[in-house]
Amino acid sequence: MVSNMTHPLDEEMVNPVTLNDHWSRLARLILLASMSTVGSVGNVFMMSAVMIEDYLRKRGNTFLVNVGLADLLVTGLVIPASAVVILAGLKDNLAVCRFQWFIAAWSFLVTVLSLAAIAWENYFRLCYSVDVYHRLTKKKITVLLVAIWTVCGCISGMQFHASLSFDYCTRNDLGLIPYQATVCVIFVFLPLSVALFCHIRTGFQVRRFKSRPNFKAPITFSWDCALTQTNMYSFALFLLFWVPFGVILGIDNVKKVSSKVFYNLAWLAISKSCINCILYGVLNRHFRGAYVNLFQYCCCKTTVSFSRRQRGEGVRPSGDVRVHIIPGYNMYCSPQRANEGGGRTKRFTERCSASRATNGRGEVYEL
Repeated sequence: MVSNMTHPLDEEMVNPVTLNDHWSRLARLILLASMSTVGSVGNVFMMSAVMIEDYLRKRGNTFLVNVGLADLLVTGLVIPASAVVILAGLKDNLAVCRFQWFIAAWSFLVTVLSLAAIAWENYFRLCYSVDVYHRLTKKKITVLLVAIWTVCGCISGMQFHASLSFDYCTRNDLGLIPYQATVCVIFVFLPLSVALFCHIRTGFQVRRFKSRPNFKAPITFSWDCALTQTNMYSFALFLLFWVPFGVILGIDNVKKVSSKVFYNLAWLAISKSCINCILYGVLNRHFRGAYVNLFQYCCCKTTVSFSRRQRGEGVRPSGDVRVHIIPGYNMYCSPQRANEGGGRTKRFTERCSASRATNGRGEVYEL
């Protein structure tokens, strides 16, 4: 379906799918492709970091993975859809626009509820005993996550039924204002208020604990505080990118604003999904270390070699076996080095020797 998706009173035509038509086609394509690539890789790294980093492998950090997954929907579906439309040279496509807005609204609602859950989980992790925190079982987290995705998906889909919500693509229908107000209060303002309260309360309680003369925080407590602080910055980043669009959205229901301002702020809010993963890598040492390890493993790993290569003099003995292990370290072992590293190296060498005996020659293995 092809339709005009810009406000008729606008002097400068701005497309909700392909951005400003006054920009060159190549510039828009490069911008969107770069955002999609950086954001998608970053969000995959963010979710993988929780799986491979020992400290981050906690049940409460599942909500961080949930935020990364919601952002991945935007960087992997919403932004590439615009790039495909530009690359194909298509005109205004209403179906693509509505698909993008459905995914963006779904991701937005999931992120809001996940941020509230993260703040609540951080509060109980730092301010309550371990017994209280352990009440947050894996089953409860799974049920909560399924409920979040299901409810948010239904709400995002209902905006296209019976004109309940405003029309983002054409901006011709304001929708049912009481319904929109109810959704905003229950699923946006209330969760954000809970998140803000939990973050403030957590910061106050942690400062009170640290002010005690006899308080000696274990290293894990310091790590939890650092992660909580990063979560606070992530919450502030979300508000920084989405509040301007929310304000313009409210104003637009009363008085029409230009499409240039409306859609530029919408894309600014959407671009948050490309930056959040970078924020965690910059501010948190555990995420940063996991990112480095993942990069080394993905870009610097070796592969199994089945061909014999001639080795010159001065190279390691021909009986060596090189084993590539995450996080990207190469370890060598051979009979000649059995006694160099003590008992641990000797045991590792024995395992390597067994592998070499099985294959009949020294090879490169990847674990």
